[in-house]
Amino acid sequence: MRHEVGVSTFESFVCATEPRLREALSAALGTDAGREATAEALAYAWEHWDRVGAMENPAGYLYLTGVRRGRRMLRRRVALMPVDTSHTPWIEPGLPAALAALSDQQRVVVMLVHCFEWTLGEVAELLDLSKSTVQNHAERGLDRLRSRLGVTA
Repeated sequence: MRHEVGVSTFESFVCATEPRLREALSAALGTDAGREATAEALAYAWEHWDRVGAMENPAGYLYLTGVRRGRRMLRRRVALMPVDTSHTPWIEPGLPAALAALSDQQRVVVMLVHCFEWTLGEVAELLDLSKSTVQNHAERGLDRLRSRLGVTA
């Protein structure tokens, strides 16, 4: 019976956490590595659910676990998918390269806030940062993107 309760709790956790964890890890590591890191982090959570499930911020812990494991997979800079403008609304083709050129923290914050529409509070909680630090990363990251893409605010 105890095992069934643990499985049910873990399944609920995965349903609630996986999409956002995948978004965050994809922002940190690139699309493909982010997916793989999400699967690895959730596998780790399953193996250590008694400890992970009792944490104050298990999603934040799994984010860090995924980043560490994902960086081992990457031997190069983060690779973001090129923009296919034939099937999507107009998107600046230089955006993936400009995002990849940001610092890791700035890229993650900018993508979570402006691409995935997370609140500053949600990003701050996941990354274990203050809201003001997240806001600074977002502002500086956007300034660097604008500069790199030749866009004025």
